[in-house]
Amino acid sequence: MTETRKPFFYDVTLRDGNQALPKPWNNAQKKDVYLLLLKLGVQGAEVGFPASSEMDFESVMELAKLTAQMAEEGDETAKNVVVSGLARCIESDIQRCWEAVQYAPHPRIHTFLATSPLSMENVLRMTPEQVKERAVRCVKLAKSLVGDKGDVEFSAEHFGDCLQNMDFVIDVLKAVVEAGATTINLPNTVERYRPKLYVDQVKQVYEALPKNITISVHCHNDLGMATAATVESFFVGATQLEVALNGLGERCGNTNFYEVAIGLHNSGVETGLHLERIYETAILISHWSGVPIYIRAPLIGTEAIVHRSGIHQDGASKTKDMKKGAYRPIDYSIIGRNQNDTLSFTR
Repeated sequence: MTETRKPFFYDVTLRDGNQALPKPWNNAQKKDVYLLLLKLGVQGAEVGFPASSEMDFESVMELAKLTAQMAEEGDETAKNVVVSGLARCIESDIQRCWEAVQYAPHPRIHTFLATSPLSMENVLRMTPEQVKERAVRCVKLAKSLVGDKGDVEFSAEHFGDCLQNMDFVIDVLKAVVEAGATTINLPNTVERYRPKLYVDQVKQVYEALPKNITISVHCHNDLGMATAATVESFFVGATQLEVALNGLGERCGNTNFYEVAIGLHNSGVETGLHLERIYETAILISHWSGVPIYIRAPLIGTEAIVHRSGIHQDGASKTKDMKKGAYRPIDYSIIGRNQNDTLSFTR
């Protein structure tokens, strides 16, 4: 199975991931993480929430200016990467976001508003009509600010909880597209159900919106299926995949960057990423964040390459010099890991 359409990797480590850390990174540390993202070849990065604090505003502005400087110096990734800031559907947030991201070669304002019945009634305490009106008004403002230089992303927060009101959600999304949004993000803000239900929702939106609109997915890992939901969403029309290094994010984390990248790679999809930098990046992010890598974490865990069962050891030893191993998902050199199979013993 080969898909010719290329995914757009949009990393949220510096926003969603960072805000979930017990000790968030300072601006200098965020710059180091951002440079790792560029080395990986990401196509987009959400680098902060400018209205949340003065420090976050300054960080987003510094990274936008850094990107512009690197682009002027000839860095190809910097020339093309989308630099995005998050903003609530509040005029002051959107204005603040633009003030920070405007310096990037390709700036983006990403604004969001919940569309699920639960959130509209109990969190926003707004009627569906009020939600639609605010979404349209704020997207129009964001588009007026970015003009032709940048673009606008709109997220229907808690989209995964919208199983019962999809007609309303699609109506809102059509309205914000008309108002100027060109990327529509469909967050599984809290993972509650099996991936197929969410993927079917994504497909429904893809089929309802104009094909020049980029469909995006942003999955949290509450039930451990964020990678599956993200990868399968790509095959029903989602192009932008919102991911995080080491799976960092609120609660159980965001979709893991590496798992999605390799899942697509193994399925014949050209990712456009420097996959060989994955392992080194994972180790650095664990060290910098203070969040250990689970020993059996897919691809990057210390035990991910270890075989203890006699049957597994037999198969591993017989295929150790092959690109495809009997008990190995990839040739680990693809991600910059210099060892494929390790045989160990129980005590």
